[in-house]
Amino acid sequence: MSTDDAINQIKSALSTVPYFANLDIALIETIAQHMKVQQYDTGQVVFLEGEQDVALYIVRAGWLKAVKMSPDGREQVLHFIGPGEVFNAIGVFVESANPATVIALEPTTVWVIQQTVILKLLDQHPELGRVIIQRLAERVQQLIHMVEDLSLRTIEARLARYLIEQSTEEQMSRPRWATQAEMANRLGTVPDVLNRALRSLAKDNLIRVERHQIQILDYRGLEAKAGLDK
Repeated sequence: MSTDDAINQIKSALSTVPYFANLDIALIETIAQHMKVQQYDTGQVVFLEGEQDVALYIVRAGWLKAVKMSPDGREQVLHFIGPGEVFNAIGVFVESANPATVIALEPTTVWVIQQTVILKLLDQHPELGRVIIQRLAERVQQLIHMVEDLSLRTIEARLARYLIEQSTEEQMSRPRWATQAEMANRLGTVPDVLNRALRSLAKDNLIRVERHQIQILDYRGLEAKAGLDK
């Protein structure tokens, strides 16, 4: 594949990424010209908490997780990161150690833009800065909701909210990596407690748990359980 063909493929894909979807095509082309491709195997660490990373990452394919680790090795998943999502904006824009570790959940391909490149593009294209500020603000809102859930809601309520947020057409399809252990890490609990919460929601006829998906049987009832019906 020629360099021009590779850039055209990146341009086409970038136009579907929320960070860049509404940018001028000339700016998307400029961004595409500065991107490099990196690949990670399942379980491979992209970067560790405490490292000073100097690049912005865009997921082309695959899934990753951003986690905080306790001294005894317990994980709190901050975010599952999927295709089209951008991560490590904090590492690029804040001069401090990275606050989380990012790990590939499956074979993953990402595009990488070095810090010096993205900062130069921001100086030259203020519209890119507005997009990044908006996306960072949205991420802050997500983290505020997570703090609220972990501190104020029961595990059943947290699980109900998570299922609603992750579902499409009243069902949540689970990729292979979305084990109960990973879901428990995301919800701030342990697998046994999560399993009991799943059984409780199923007993109330709110959901049906199948091997690779969770079907929502009573969407309004699940919203009430999550405290979203107010």
